Amino acid sequence: MGRRDVVFLLDGSDGTRNSFPAMRDFVQRMVERLNVSEGRDRVSVVQFSRDPEAHFYLNTYVTKESVLSTIRDLRHKGGRPLNTGAALQYVRDNVFTASSGSRRLEGVPQLLILLSAGRSFDNVDTPASSLKELGVLTYAVGSRGSDSRELQRISYDPSSTLSVTDFSYLPNVQEQLLSSISTVLSQATTVPPTVIVEPTAQRRDVVFLLDGSDGTRSGFPAMKDFVLRVVGKMNVAEDKDRVSLVQFSRDPETHFYLNTYTTKDEVLDTVRPLRHKGGRPLNTGAALQYVRDNVFTASSGSRRLEGVPQILILLSGGRSFDSVDVPASALKDLGVLIFTVGSRGSDSRELQRVSEGPSYALSVPDFTELPNVQEQLLTSLKAVAVPVPPASPTPTGMPV
Repeated sequence: MGRRDVVFLLDGSDGTRNSFPAMRDFVQRMVERLNVSEGRDRVSVVQFSRDPEAHFYLNTYVTKESVLSTIRDLRHKGGRPLNTGAALQYVRDNVFTASSGSRRLEGVPQLLILLSAGRSFDNVDTPASSLKELGVLTYAVGSRGSDSRELQRISYDPSSTLSVTDFSYLPNVQEQLLSSISTVLSQATTVPPTVIVEPTAQRRDVVFLLDGSDGTRSGFPAMKDFVLRVVGKMNVAEDKDRVSLVQFSRDPETHFYLNTYTTKDEVLDTVRPLRHKGGRPLNTGAALQYVRDNVFTASSGSRRLEGVPQILILLSGGRSFDSVDVPASALKDLGVLIFTVGSRGSDSRELQRVSEGPSYALSVPDFTELPNVQEQLLTSLKAVAVPVPPASPTPTGMPV
């Protein structure tokens, strides 16, 4: 059960009068896919032009129906000029606050989704930076009239900036955005409040589970290259990203655990000479149970109990000989986010059941095509991170 605080910031200036219904429909569709309740996802909507106006705060409504009912009745604000900078500062100071329902100090991810159709009249850099310092993950969606560079500076990462020719095309980017934000969850278990620092210093525990059965012999070099490229984009260190790799066929075999190596070079040097394991049948269920019991553990370097996201990336080239449902559920119960990548020989329905959700299950006709899904996976991984705490922790309840 995950929790997120999601704020929609909508350009309500004169330039969006015709496209406002499309923006409103987009917000409705996004909210319909969220799990809105007091203990799970919370939503706020702010509209701005010259000045910002909060339609409702994160703690105004506790049911999805009341949120959707209010969104349906939203009217275009109008006005000019477009002061995006002032609007960003406003949501930082008035919406992402405990009094307005933000659970930032409880470690709940803070997400801002900005829809903008024009260039800002005021400066956006300082307020955008102050949101990032607060730990807010900002996604920006622009249309033809917006300034793409400005939106990239506002976003927490350039890959978090999406664009459409016109807001009537918003459905075309909806799945991409949902895929990114669906990976940003804080587990509803009690974890110490996260102390926010620069969002570049982030932590994830990532386990690669590779199908090493007889059926993947020719595809194994491409699988290995994929792991090398993904790890190459990560920030591997003892207090940042940690990586483990397990290969399986009839039985699983750990090549290294999350706490075996503390540098990226060590990980890459171990992955490069990896040999294909071979063997049959393909027991994916046993492999999933194995990583749950032996890899996602504190003794193997997992920081799950510290609130660090636990991520499993499964590459499979065939249908499992044993049942995957119980071990996949056991991993999810542990809070592990499972991404699956299958090739032509795999069972797509099986992989969807294993993965966190359909958008987490990717497929390629052949493992040589893995580069085609690499960016999609990396974008999702970037969204799943917790900031590194400073050397001297801030006492619980203290402002950060």
